[in-house]
Amino acid sequence: MSDLLFTVENKVAKITLNRPESLNAFSGEMVENWIKALETIRDSDDIRAVLVSGNGRAFCSGGDIKEMIAGNGFYKSKNDISSSGLSRKNSLWKKIQRIPLLLEEIDQPVIAKVHGLAFGAGLDMALMCDIRIVAEGTKLSESYVKVGLVPGDGAAYYLPRLVGVDKALDMLWTGKVVEAEEAKGMGLVTFVVPEEELDSFTDQYLEKLVTGPQQAIRLTKRALYQSRNMSLRSSLDMISSSMGLVTELEDYQIGVQAVKDKTKANFQ
Repeated sequence: MSDLLFTVENKVAKITLNRPESLNAFSGEMVENWIKALETIRDSDDIRAVLVSGNGRAFCSGGDIKEMIAGNGFYKSKNDISSSGLSRKNSLWKKIQRIPLLLEEIDQPVIAKVHGLAFGAGLDMALMCDIRIVAEGTKLSESYVKVGLVPGDGAAYYLPRLVGVDKALDMLWTGKVVEAEEAKGMGLVTFVVPEEELDSFTDQYLEKLVTGPQQAIRLTKRALYQSRNMSLRSSLDMISSSMGLVTELEDYQIGVQAVKDKTKANFQ
């Protein structure tokens, strides 16, 4: 079986980490297949939402230390004997760091369904998603410091944007483990649900996205992310262009007519 499963069902692309025996620790194969899956999603007009999850007892325990050691670097081939700092940097850039860069190009909503634990790069993968739906009892940690590493997979970018610089530094400096409810209070995760309801809650949430007005959803996502690096004037200019586009689409006409019909019925 592949270390990563990729399927498309009912317009939802499902990326499933599939190394349950190692709590879905990243392997080279997993990263390569993840990149291919994201390229497919980015270029598809039929996929309306993306779900990232993990098989077994956990979402993801981070990088596979054994594979990193065997490959003399970060997710490199075991046959690659190079071990310079530059080669390790390039390996990160060409492999696992391609994932956040590709996600930045994807306008469809990306949902992380997290259970068990999400540590190190595993937590970073959840932070890269738009929404994090987490089971009660889940443990989260930026555990890089425990093995003397810096957060190489995006935590330095995503974490302070979600929880603030001070809380991000606290997590990264100490490698502390955060429980699901505390994580929600920090703004680290979006929803916390009972574990037995995790699948049904996530499915219902995805259904709302899949049946919603697609261009409005995608342009809204693009506006929010791009506005973080824009002036107010540029952001308003961009969103007014999007408004001009969506008001020409059928979804808008249907929505307006539905509101008219409901208003008329209320006054009859």
